[in-house]
Amino acid sequence: MATPHNSAAPGDFAKTVLMPGDPLRAKFIAETFLDDPVLVNNVRGVQGYTGKYKGVPVSVMASGMGMPSIGIYSYELYTWYGVENIMRIGSAGAMSDKLKLRDVVAGMGACTNSNFASQYGLPGTFAPIADFTLLETCVNVARRLGVNMPVGNLYSSDTFYDASASTMKWAKMGALAVEMEAAALYMTAAYCGKRALAICSISDSLVTGEELSAEDRQNTFTNMMKIALETAVEMSKI
Repeated sequence: MATPHNSAAPGDFAKTVLMPGDPLRAKFIAETFLDDPVLVNNVRGVQGYTGKYKGVPVSVMASGMGMPSIGIYSYELYTWYGVENIMRIGSAGAMSDKLKLRDVVAGMGACTNSNFASQYGLPGTFAPIADFTLLETCVNVARRLGVNMPVGNLYSSDTFYDASASTMKWAKMGALAVEMEAAALYMTAAYCGKRALAICSISDSLVTGEELSAEDRQNTFTNMMKIALETAVEMSKI
């Protein structure tokens, strides 16, 4: 049945969904990598497609920007549409001088300044982490493809323009890169008993000030896309 944010019918989504933030990146992935992609959702322009990659059904749908947005879409996919695995494939800002533009990082965990976890009424601080099976599979795929993919903590921020200028304090604690969605995705997956992983391409550097254009972010993060698609194939065997 349709939700307030998704017009797809039951069965329209595959068990694994790749979730970029940008609807145009979802369109690019579907049209570039999937066989016979079908647009299954376009409510609010948040495009969702399902097709096949190497014969395996795979879906790709945008999450929009920020934790409230990915929290809505991931929850609906997990609970209404029977999705088992969501891989965020987004952009991130490097907080380490060891990361260069277009490098790919995997979020084993996601620190955050968000209050997203307060909804669960927990008597403490929740530590959002990726699903180990997804992470292990993804790491093995990256190695097979010859892509160096550092694994560590991401920092999921509620603010893009940070008035407190505190973002780099997280780098001191080992956070590799900053983005805006992974922590909420990990929490939603934990609550729903599903799997989640965030892998991100470095689009800019808080260390050097370098950055890619919007078009580059949309069309050139192919290593990340291939890793995610090959991971979806491997997860179909589990």
